[in-house]
Amino acid sequence: MKAAIWTGEGHSLKLSDIPVPDPAPGEARVKVAACGLCHTDLHYLDHGVPTFKKPPIVLGHEPAGHIDALGAGVQGLKEGQAVLVPAVLTCGECGLCRTGRSNICEKMQMLGNHIDGAFAEYVCVRARDLVPLPPAVDPVEASIVADAVTTAYHAVTHRAQIRPGDRVAIFGCGGVGLSAVQFAALAGAFVIAVDLDDGKLALARELGASETIHAGKDPEAVKTIRKKTGGGVDKAMECIGNPVTIRNAHASIRGGGRLCIVGYCEKPVEMAVNKIMFMEQDVVGSLGCRPVDFPRVIDLIAAGKYRLKPLITARRPLEEVNEAFDELRAGKSVRSVVIP
Repeated sequence: MKAAIWTGEGHSLKLSDIPVPDPAPGEARVKVAACGLCHTDLHYLDHGVPTFKKPPIVLGHEPAGHIDALGAGVQGLKEGQAVLVPAVLTCGECGLCRTGRSNICEKMQMLGNHIDGAFAEYVCVRARDLVPLPPAVDPVEASIVADAVTTAYHAVTHRAQIRPGDRVAIFGCGGVGLSAVQFAALAGAFVIAVDLDDGKLALARELGASETIHAGKDPEAVKTIRKKTGGGVDKAMECIGNPVTIRNAHASIRGGGRLCIVGYCEKPVEMAVNKIMFMEQDVVGSLGCRPVDFPRVIDLIAAGKYRLKPLITARRPLEEVNEAFDELRAGKSVRSVVIP
């Protein structure tokens, strides 16, 4: 089968022919309909972040497709069934899993990091991890649900804890940020979206943002937010992973407010700890999504309440995966998918 391999060198993937994997007992082999591209992949390719499995490794952690074969002992699934493959596979047994924190499982395995991923024609995973897709949900579009969409759902619902009437600032309108805009608006919040791209801000308004701020055109965006909200937002979400925007997001919240950090940042960030203490502010991180929440997100998509199609700005064959990454680096795409 064709697969895009990360060799550990350079800034691009190598298209190669590798054997089609056979499903072990308890596993399913999925014929990949599409796999989304993520900034996490760029951490490996461009920023020196190592994968747990030493290269060569197949990258790609946002897949959906159809079951092609079932290993021994698998029940409740059938060949040809449309399924979503979560980006992170959990053990279900550790202390975190058993106390409702399975998204930060102590033994988690991430596709395209701990194990071979889905920039390939086929991928094998434990059958129990697959999420069935209803006929109303296109597997190609559903691929980005594996990470970008569900990560935002978990952040909005469980970590930022956005409620009806909340005033919320969302910094960064990429795939995760725009998903957060949708879920926050669905929760009944007044959403202010902040970005440097007019097109992404226009899309944020289309997807439910009440206000938008172009941070490049408004050098005092934080003051603007605080003025619009009478002293600061109730919740702020940073969906980029940049020290400057993390500080700005923190500066935008009111006393008693909450900052939710969703973007990955490997650099130290200075924060006004005296303000956090004196104004009783919460600062929380957010990673991925619990498996139990995936069907809830799929229900929202099937009901037409969450819109997938506007987020997918490019569809490319697997052979053009490196061109798709170039677009992502340049900020020209919200979410691209490759189709083997």
